[in-house]
Amino acid sequence: MLFLLYATLAWLGLKLGILLLNLGLFPVLRREQLQGKRPTVSLLVPARNEAHNLRETLPGMLIQGVQEILVLDDHSTDGTAEVVEAFSRQDARVRLLPGLPKPEGWMGKTWACHQLAQAAQGEVLLFTDADVYWQKHGVRAVLARMEREQAGLVSVYPHQMTLSLAERVLLPLIDDVLLCYLPYPLVATPFPSAAAANGQVMAFTRQTYLASGGHAAVRGEVLEDVRLAQKTKAAGERLALALGGGLVAVRMYRSFQEMAEGLGKNLIEFHGKSRMILALSYLGHLTAYTLCWPLALLEPAWLWVGGLGLLERFLLSLKTGREAWEVLLVPLAPLFSTPIYLRSGQRTYTWKGREYSR
Repeated sequence: MLFLLYATLAWLGLKLGILLLNLGLFPVLRREQLQGKRPTVSLLVPARNEAHNLRETLPGMLIQGVQEILVLDDHSTDGTAEVVEAFSRQDARVRLLPGLPKPEGWMGKTWACHQLAQAAQGEVLLFTDADVYWQKHGVRAVLARMEREQAGLVSVYPHQMTLSLAERVLLPLIDDVLLCYLPYPLVATPFPSAAAANGQVMAFTRQTYLASGGHAAVRGEVLEDVRLAQKTKAAGERLALALGGGLVAVRMYRSFQEMAEGLGKNLIEFHGKSRMILALSYLGHLTAYTLCWPLALLEPAWLWVGGLGLLERFLLSLKTGREAWEVLLVPLAPLFSTPIYLRSGQRTYTWKGREYSR
C-alpha cells in the first residue's frame, strides 16, 4: 500500500512540475498585428452532419478577413449543404465542396481534409472543425504566432465551452493531458516525438503541408493531427502551439453519448494501442483522483494525493480560464470516464456514422 501511495505521489508531482513550467511558458493566443505582409489564407472546414454547428460558427469565420472559406460536405444527411449554400449566397468567399466517396484505407476526416487541401488557393491552409467558434482577429493571431515563431505549422487548442455537468467534468482533461505531460520547450526541439497538435485548428504554410506529406501521409491514422505534427518536425519544419484564450473556442460534444463516442475513439491511441496500458491508466486515475479520499480514512497520507489532484485542476483552470469551483469535480472525472475507457477498449467503433476497426 505504501508503494502505491509513493508511486501516486511521484506521478502527480511530475505532472505538477510540468504544469508549473507550462503556466509561464505555454503560449495563449492574443490580439496582435503582423509585422510583415499578411499571407492569403484558405479556411478549410470538413463537415459531416454539422448543420447545427455551422449555423453558429460560420458567422465567426466570415469576419476573419480570409480569402476563401471552403466547406466540404462529407455525405451529410442533415442539411449541412443547405446551410453552407445559404451562407455562400451572402458571401462569395464561402464555397461548398461535395465530398467524393471515401477510398479504402482512409479515415473520414483525413479524406475530407485531403480534398480541401487540393481545392485550396491560399498560401496558408488553415483547417478548422465545424464546431470551432472564431472571435474577431482570431486568424490574425494565428498568423502572427506563425510569423513570430517562423513556424510552418501552428496548432491551437481552443477554449472548451462546457454547459453540462459531464462536459465540465471531462473536457478540461484535454487541456490536462497537454499541459501536464508536454513541457512546452520540447516543442521547439527538432525531435519528432516531442510533438502535439489539435485537429480542431491546424494552420500550415503550403510549403510545410507538402513537405509533411499532408493528410495523404496519415490517411489511416485516428490521431492524424499528432502524426502530422510529428511528420512536420521530421521534415525539418518548425511547430508552434497555443491555447485559444478568448479568441478561439469550441463546443465539442452536446451529450454524454457524443463524448463517449468521440473521446473513446482516441483514448487507446494515446496509450500505444495497448489495452493493458489503457486498463492501468484507468486504475491509476481512479486511485489518484477518486479512491484517494476513502483511502485517507485508513492512511491519512492519502490526503496529500487528493490535495495534489485538486491543486492540479486549480492551476489548470487558471491557465485555461475556467471557473475555480470546477476543482470540486475532480473526484468525479474517473467515474464519468468509465464508459469512455470501456468503449476505447473495443476492437471496433462507430464515428460519424462510419464503422472502423482498431
